[in-house]
Amino acid sequence: MRTTSVLLVGVGGQGTILAGDVLAKVAAAAGLDVKLSEVHGMSQRGGSVDTMVRFGERVFSPVVSSGEVDHLVAFEITEAARWLAYLRPGGRLLVDPRMIAPLPVLTGALPAPAGLEAALEAEGALFVDAGKIACRAGSPRSANVVLLGALSVGLPFSASVWREVIAARVPPKTVDANLAAFELGRRAAGEGGAA
Repeated sequence: MRTTSVLLVGVGGQGTILAGDVLAKVAAAAGLDVKLSEVHGMSQRGGSVDTMVRFGERVFSPVVSSGEVDHLVAFEITEAARWLAYLRPGGRLLVDPRMIAPLPVLTGALPAPAGLEAALEAEGALFVDAGKIACRAGSPRSANVVLLGALSVGLPFSASVWREVIAARVPPKTVDANLAAFELGRRAAGEGGAA
């Protein structure tokens, strides 16, 4: 199996790091070599967070260069635009269309970016309204697991391994809601995206 690179991007508080940890544990459970790289930045204040997970028979580095990511999963739309150059031609782009306005937009110093959805759609993005889907699963904080469910459809790991790792990794009282969020995310990806 060749090395697969997955880049998870979002802002602090969205569960990007937990999602990366779950993916790494799923790949390790499948017997693969796994490398994980996290950049927290100002994650406690809503700043950009990125997590690279690479897995395969033998992985030599936790990071890749621009244009080499196989799967880009964006937990919010401006981060999708910011990191798009990292996606390889023909790579998979999953995007939560929600926008979390950056500080310059909140203060009025800059206007909100316009046309992002159309631009990302032109790049082949699959939009998954993870927040809305997570609410249907019973836990608004499970949007990250919805996106993992959508991602899982394009990766070579069984759904049962995903479920086991999720159940072991999330707080016990949230297991049922997170497993429901995972299933709804898988369904959304299978249906070509969902609101």
